[in-house]
Amino acid sequence: MSSVHTKYRFLFAGGGTGGHLFPAVAVAEQIREMKPEADILFIGTKDRIEGRVVPKLGFKFKPIWIKGFSRKINLENLLFPIKLFVSLIQSLAINISFKPKVAIGSGGYVSGPAIWAASVMGAKIILLEQNSYPGVTTRLLEKYASEVHLSFQESKKYLRKEKVHHITGNPVRKNLGRMEKKEALRKFNLSGEKKTLLVLGGSLGAKSINEAMSESIKIFEENNIQMIWQTGKSYFEQFKTMNSSNIKVYDFIEDMNAAYSACDLLLARAGATTIAELLNLGIPTILTPSPNVAENHQHFNAKSLADNHAAILIEDKNLKNDLVKSVLETLKSESKLSDLKQKALAMAKPDAAKMIAQHAIKFVEVV
Repeated sequence: MSSVHTKYRFLFAGGGTGGHLFPAVAVAEQIREMKPEADILFIGTKDRIEGRVVPKLGFKFKPIWIKGFSRKINLENLLFPIKLFVSLIQSLAINISFKPKVAIGSGGYVSGPAIWAASVMGAKIILLEQNSYPGVTTRLLEKYASEVHLSFQESKKYLRKEKVHHITGNPVRKNLGRMEKKEALRKFNLSGEKKTLLVLGGSLGAKSINEAMSESIKIFEENNIQMIWQTGKSYFEQFKTMNSSNIKVYDFIEDMNAAYSACDLLLARAGATTIAELLNLGIPTILTPSPNVAENHQHFNAKSLADNHAAILIEDKNLKNDLVKSVLETLKSESKLSDLKQKALAMAKPDAAKMIAQHAIKFVEVV
């Protein structure tokens, strides 16, 4: 497995969710473009998103046997110390064989053992932190890091090694971009005469968003608002009957560029990837953070944008009461839409992937 013939050897570790995986993929793709001879290896878990996505993208992938510690008391937690020990041994073996020059951790429990083992082998460590409130893995690994690349200024106060912090932004996929609005609306069979609301609750869906939407549809239609609504796979059967000429209901939207290009306003959860994309594209947005995520990080993400007037924040518990008023007020005010767009673009960091890739390559070249 070792490819010692090239000095450009980069190990990536991160996953469990797309929010941890795709920033790493964005950096890896950038490195591959800048140094085609680079040898790139991902470490992850076989049965999570990285196990499916990484090999399809043409990167090497090695699985380890780690699983996160559940916040609920269950039998899996009894296995945690054993799984952690085995994954540390597996990670050391992979690192001894691969001999990475730089290891890049993008969060999630899987990056813990892999990045620790890389540091033991003398690799330079770069950490990517997507959320405003840094995850536990980033806080544990920070002491090994030569650089920590943050998406939010606020993250600094929760970390210790200030001299290694960089506010670089959250790397986004290379193919993110806008198309002509008319063409995008045509793809969804929607009118160019009406305002368009895009609703995203994540790939699995968000119960509270879907319920608030179903209760508000009539009012939106009366106000000449059309919708592209991703219910998530778990809720599609329940809401698919609401599909109409004005309301396009999907379990999952494949072409996100078209969806982003078609909308005048976005209603979404406050995951780090969604935030990076809406900032880079300058999309006026109402964020409603999920209350069911680790350390309430979506609330901190959304608050950071709301404090900068780059998005509107509605707490999950207030969604049913405040949604209609907020959507109507925003869509009826061109100046409000324009202001949200400009403030979002001002917070964007479109070159994040490129900058991190340059830093990683530089570490190899100065060794």
